[in-house]
Amino acid sequence: MKPLTKPFWALIGVGIFSISAFIIFTFTVHEDATLDISLADVKNNTNAETDIKLAPLSDFTSNQPDKLQNSFWLISDNRPTKQPTRVSIYSLDSIKSLFDSIDYNSQSWQNGNREVPRLTFNTVTEKWQRNANNIPVNEKKMIFFRLMAPLVLISNEKMLLERRYIEVNANSDEKVRQLALKYKVIDEETLKSCQSLSTEQRATLLNRVDIVPPSLVLAQAAEESGWATSRFTVEGNAFFGQWDFSGNGMVPKQQRTELGNYGIARFDSPLASVIGYLLNINTNHAYQKLRDLRAKLRSENAPITGLILAGTLDKYSERGQAYINSLRSLIRHNGLQQVDEAYLSDDNPIHLITASQ
Repeated sequence: MKPLTKPFWALIGVGIFSISAFIIFTFTVHEDATLDISLADVKNNTNAETDIKLAPLSDFTSNQPDKLQNSFWLISDNRPTKQPTRVSIYSLDSIKSLFDSIDYNSQSWQNGNREVPRLTFNTVTEKWQRNANNIPVNEKKMIFFRLMAPLVLISNEKMLLERRYIEVNANSDEKVRQLALKYKVIDEETLKSCQSLSTEQRATLLNRVDIVPPSLVLAQAAEESGWATSRFTVEGNAFFGQWDFSGNGMVPKQQRTELGNYGIARFDSPLASVIGYLLNINTNHAYQKLRDLRAKLRSENAPITGLILAGTLDKYSERGQAYINSLRSLIRHNGLQQVDEAYLSDDNPIHLITASQ
């Protein structure tokens, strides 16, 4: 992939706040600790053929033109297990100083470094919402993309760990069956009555348990959250405009009553919002075209890009093709294609907290 002359987080693009996702499911995300997959869980003791490999971080650095991106089929064999270091943030300047201290800045990116820190944060503050329009556009986008990119890579890594676990374990494995329930391949009744997945169910599960290109996730997060300034993002960490019919969602001021008693799904953290988005993309029938195209590209060892997969999201928004065009414009104008080659650092994770937390 030809590198751009400027870093992706320093380029200018046009973002439109839409909260436009309208193909939704009754939405509640519960983190099930029993489904957390570790490196020890995915050791290949059966010599099973796998799409996803374990490798040292040095293997991530050199992507081959017209081939599947390394971070979409490799998991670091030295990913950290320590709890995150908590770092207090007082201002935008303190965030930028932190980025500089860990070599996570425009100069490093321009020099070809695609390593991204394992960085998380609790929430978007009202102060950001109030002041975002007064921040220079380049700086606002830089902060947004640098904070959101690690969340996307962490979420995709979880997806790859789950995919490899399925690949190296039998259809009768309890956790494989639990993953089939999580990804809506089977229901609770089937889980109790059947001791093993069928070959067809396993194939469906692998079709669903896979990454979404960071360029696409970042473009949708910017589009749906208005660069993290929407009421739903600030009140409920909602970055993707997913609807919730459970009664626990945030009610829009102009609710469309003909569509039912819906709200915008809320999440415990921005990371949980990204994980919830991936679950939506990977389970909702409206996005089967995306999953099938992604599977085809993986089978051909071809790049899986946001520009390509965006073309399948005609049902994510009422705007249809206009929505697809907007996402592609965001990806191109902000150089987000480069983030599809990014990979997570093996350094210990960092969790940002505001001075008031």
